[in-house]
Amino acid sequence: MDIDINAFTRAELDALLKAAKKQQKVLAKRAPINTVRRQLTLMAGKAGYTIEELFGTQQQTTTSAGKPARRKKTGKVAPKYRDPENKRNTWTGRGRMPRWLVEKTRFGRSPMDFLIPGLARPTAHGIGDIGKRQLVKHDPA
Repeated sequence: MDIDINAFTRAELDALLKAAKKQQKVLAKRAPINTVRRQLTLMAGKAGYTIEELFGTQQQTTTSAGKPARRKKTGKVAPKYRDPENKRNTWTGRGRMPRWLVEKTRFGRSPMDFLIPGLARPTAHGIGDIGKRQLVKHDPA
């Protein structure tokens, strides 16, 4: 560890010395780490445990019990719908339908009328054809 003490002022050096002496006192009071490890291992052994059982070998990453897990945020999506009267009114097809589109569809127009040509396909609302039974008639001929 190299510290250039020539760059410090007298006040900074005094503060550094004071902090170093304080840290030295703290370290002098502590027992060596090997001694503490040995004592912990003996205590755990007397109680019928190993250190691995008590503390584990890896840090566990669990969410707290009170908080729900976070959802992964979805990325930005290009808009699918645009208001022909106001080009700034757009909608990606995700989430609730915006007010401008609700107003337009209230009077009989379809949301598909507002699709951006060449860029978008309609957003699937409701149940699709997957899983539905279809009746197919075969001609006996």
